[in-house]
Amino acid sequence: MFVKIAKVSDLASGESLCAEVAGNQIALFNLNGEYCAIDNSCPHRGGPLSEGFIDLARLTVQCPWHGWTFNCTSGESSNIPNARVQKFAVKVEGDEIHVEID
Repeated sequence: MFVKIAKVSDLASGESLCAEVAGNQIALFNLNGEYCAIDNSCPHRGGPLSEGFIDLARLTVQCPWHGWTFNCTSGESSNIPNARVQKFAVKVEGDEIHVEID
């Protein structure tokens, strides 16, 4: 089931936000006009990924607490083997951004 999480106008390129949907804290990213959504909680110590440094060239976000880095499109860590966060499917309909929740 897809649920509205934000509007396109809420998020400029290179920005992120956190939204709670069905008990999930979801980090939503605008990566040069492409929208990606992953679990907001870093598996290391629970740092808020939506508040991390976004690298638009690499499509990654760095946890603001301890520097773990995750690919925003896949949820896989780029510097910690076997570390990953849940990825959510995203679709845009008009000005609305929706994420898929199980």
